[in-house]
This record gives sequence, C-alpha cells and structure tokens, in this order.
Amino acid sequence: MNFAGDVVDQLPAAHTALVELARDGARREWSFAEVSERSARLAGTLARLGIGRGDVVMTLIGNRPDWVFAMLACFRIGAVVLPCTEQLRAKDLRLRLDAVHPSLILADERNSAELQAAQPQCRVALIPDERLYDAEPAPLADLAPDEPCLITFTSGTAGEPKAVVHAQRYLDGQRLQAKHWLGPSAGELVWCTASSGWSKSARNVFIAPWLCGATALLHDERFDPAQRLELLARERVNVLCMAPTEYRVLAKRTTLRPLADLRAMVAAGEPLNPEVLRAWHQATGLDIRDGYGQTETGQLTGAPLALRVRPGSMGKALPGVGLLVKGGELTVNPRTVPTFFLGYLGEHVRRGEDGGWEIDDRRAGGPWRTGDLVAQDDEGWLHFEGRDDDVIISSGYRIGPFEVESALVAHPAVAEAAAVSAPDEERGSVVRAVVVLRGGDYAPSPELVRELQEHVKRETAPYKYPRIVEFAAELPKTASGKVKRAELRART
Repeated sequence: MNFAGDVVDQLPAAHTALVELARDGARREWSFAEVSERSARLAGTLARLGIGRGDVVMTLIGNRPDWVFAMLACFRIGAVVLPCTEQLRAKDLRLRLDAVHPSLILADERNSAELQAAQPQCRVALIPDERLYDAEPAPLADLAPDEPCLITFTSGTAGEPKAVVHAQRYLDGQRLQAKHWLGPSAGELVWCTASSGWSKSARNVFIAPWLCGATALLHDERFDPAQRLELLARERVNVLCMAPTEYRVLAKRTTLRPLADLRAMVAAGEPLNPEVLRAWHQATGLDIRDGYGQTETGQLTGAPLALRVRPGSMGKALPGVGLLVKGGELTVNPRTVPTFFLGYLGEHVRRGEDGGWEIDDRRAGGPWRTGDLVAQDDEGWLHFEGRDDDVIISSGYRIGPFEVESALVAHPAVAEAAAVSAPDEERGSVVRAVVVLRGGDYAPSPELVRELQEHVKRETAPYKYPRIVEFAAELPKTASGKVKRAELRART
C-alpha cells in the first residue's frame, strides 16, 4: 500500500487538489498532477540526501503547499514524517528532537531562528528552495499496513506531550470518518483550518478530502475572525472543519451571516456550547456536527450525516467502531478502529541502534481506556462530561466542568470560561471558575461575581455553581486551542 500512489496518483490529473492562499495575498490552484510531480521530485531529493524507508523527517512548515509536498514525499518513499506546528517554541522543539531524533528537518525559513535555538543535530533544509524539487521522481515504496508512517504529539493538556506513532493503515483508515462524518463530495472545497502539526491537520487538511476526491484549501495566515468569514464566502467553501475555539470566537466577535455555498460544518476536540451552536444555526441554517477522537485513536464518533444534530452530543460511534461506556468512561476495542496507533515512542515503539523499528502493536493490547467520561442515551448518542481527572467531586456530587462553562458563556459578560476544582475543607472540593470577560461595559467586581454565580444556578443545578470566580485576561491553552486545565488547577 502507498497513499501517494494508491490515492493521489489515481485522482484526475487536471482536477484541483489544493487552493493556496498565501500570506502575501497571492492565490494559486494546484492540480493533482502538479501535486504528484512536486512531491515525487521532493521524494527524490530526500532519497539523494540519504533519507530512506523508516527514517524520520521532521517538518516545521505552515499551511502551505510545501508542507503537503513534504508529507507526500515521505509517504511515497516510506519515510516517517513528524509534522510540527509553527507555534512551537525552542523548548517544545527540543523536546521533540530529543524524543524522535530525526534524520532531516524541512523548515520554513521564517522559523529558522526558533529552530536553531533548539540546537538540532541533524541536517536542516529550508524552504522556499526550488532546488529541493530538481531531482528525478522517486519510485513508490510498497509498504505494509503496520509500518510506521506518522508521528504526532499529544496536546499535553495534562502533562508533557507524548509521541504517538501511527502506521500506514492510518492514512487509508481515514476513509471511515471522511465518509460518515466529514462527508465531502468529489469536487467540493474543504477547509480544515487546523495548523500543520496537529492530529486534525494530519487527517483532515488534505488526506480525508482527497480520499473523497475533494479539493483542500490551505490558508497560511494567523486566525482572524473577520477574515475567516470573508474567505468562507469568497472561496465558496463547501465543507468547514474548525476547532471549537474558532467557532466560539467567530460567534462572539463577528456578525455571522448566511454562507450560500457552505453545506456542512464539523468540529472536534472539545464540546461546543449550546449558545454557539444556536448562533451558527440561526445564521447559516446548518448544524455543527460534533465528533470525538484522540491523537492515539483517530476519529471514533461523529454526528451522522443523515440525522439532526443533538446539541451537546459528540455523535454516535462511527460504523464498525466498538465503543463501550464502562463505569462512565469511554473505552474502545482497538481492533475495530482502522486508525488506531501503533503505540507511544519509547514504550510500545522503539528504534534500534541500526535505525530499525521495534513494534509491539498497541492495537493488539486489549481495550483502550480513553480517560474521558461520557453519558450515552438509549439510541447511542454520546455526551462528553469531562476528563476523568477534570471531574469535580464536591460534597459527593460529580460535576462535569463543561456544563458549568456552558452556563457561564451564556452570560453576555463572558467571552470564555474554564471550570476546575479547588480544595475545600468542608466539601472536599468546590467549583472554581476562571472567566475571561468580553470587555466593553464589563469589568471584574464582587457584584459581577454574584451575578455570574446566580446565573449558573439558574442555568444548571444549583449545586454546580462556582463558589470561586476569578477573572483573567486569557486562559492558558495549548497551541491547538485546548484549555490547559492542569495548569489552572496548579494555580489554586
């Protein structure tokens, strides 16, 4: 098997594979023929530099075609690719270098200073550089489904990120969520806004769209809410995949409006608040279909294409995926998940001194405990309640942070909120809310604290209200936009 040959080389050569929106305002369309040739020539250059099957190539490139070409070049020759987001600082890059020991780094020249501060010990090639594409196309490697293919790091919300190693099966396995959740049709334009280097970008920026014969949009600029809406309309995007944080910010900071060409919206990573779901539906007439997955597992659930969304639900198990709620925790049978990982680097997966891979495939290791607490109704719809270590137990009550946060952001003064536990002598723990205000007429005050507490009591059960309310200019987040609850708890 080989994604480059089995998928990219088989798609209609003249059809548009990528729409590139560059930082300088330039726009270019790339055909599948051009993508295939560029990536094959880059693969030839990698081979000329001594990169072969099983070698690790690290990328530090933004959402631009060179990143896609680099990924495909590695897929073509069987190299293992480690995509990194440009938001990583030297310390984060050093952690990845020490864990993975890449043979080569392909980096954008705009990231060279930060990369050099991390002191890489391997060769570094910078883009743009047309010489990288002057080699003869490399031949396709015939790869086994369980050969290493991709390394992505967990978001590190509860500790240091871990290196997750995926196999070649991960690429073709994206057909499941592409068909039943993302759902693009051939010829449609798909925009997954995730920055290169994150799990969602590795599967939904171009892999899942191309498995469906769709076109991928690459936008190489930082998130700007007003610009995001303008581009959705101008480029006539059909399928949108954004982080929950982005949907929330657009709903709060822009005036949402109908988007004539938009047919579907999906989100995954964190639950969306009912207020945000309502705002988008009122403006576009569309539901945001939530889904759930982990870096280790790939997508596991999604709101089905043919059914109305149930607000607050992360959907049902994707067809064939064996999920079970055990003791409130979501568990999965790895053998039923086509995108399940090989294991963590240094634990289930190791590299020998000769560079060869030693693998104890975690897929064969029994049930996978996600660490996420969910509720499931009689029809199989799942509702996220919180991480096992995020749930607040106060006076014997189990309180999920999401329901407290949803109540808080429904108040007009609140832009963002996070709920964590705080120690209490009488109750064991109490709910502590950290709130980011919308500004304008709102400012921290004891009166506003009481108003927010009463608001939560009205919106949800009284015992869930935050007994401690603190105000902050921003919430600590990972580069992918997830709230670092462990950091908030440590500040108690």
